[in-house]
Amino acid sequence: MKQFCLDPTLAADTIPVADLGLCRLLLMNDSRFPWMILVPKRADVTEIYELSPLDQTMLTFETVTVSEHLRVLTGCHKVNVAALGNQVRQLHMHVIARHVDDDAWPNPVWGSGRAKPYAREAAEHFISEFTASFQERS
Repeated sequence: MKQFCLDPTLAADTIPVADLGLCRLLLMNDSRFPWMILVPKRADVTEIYELSPLDQTMLTFETVTVSEHLRVLTGCHKVNVAALGNQVRQLHMHVIARHVDDDAWPNPVWGSGRAKPYAREAAEHFISEFTASFQERS
């Protein structure tokens, strides 16, 4: 059985947050958008239907839970959830807090300008607030 390994592109573009029951939770390193990524810790999975029914349920639960916490933390107007896989084949779910005044609104965040990486302290602060909220509400 192959072991889970995070795609190198995801590893380079994100900051680790936590390991959940099924997924590795990551923060996209683009401070313009509060943007979490969930990656199921399963080897060689590229599509949701390749997960077992139990893992599909767990992925849905973790996606909804992260979405709710991101909404509460950021006060966003909309939470976008997507699994595209056009550039990174490894299955991953994007959970993005959107505000009507963000850099890309109302368009998708993909291809909207250049990413603005977090300052280390800002990333640590966001992750700390998110994980504290996550632990309080879970």
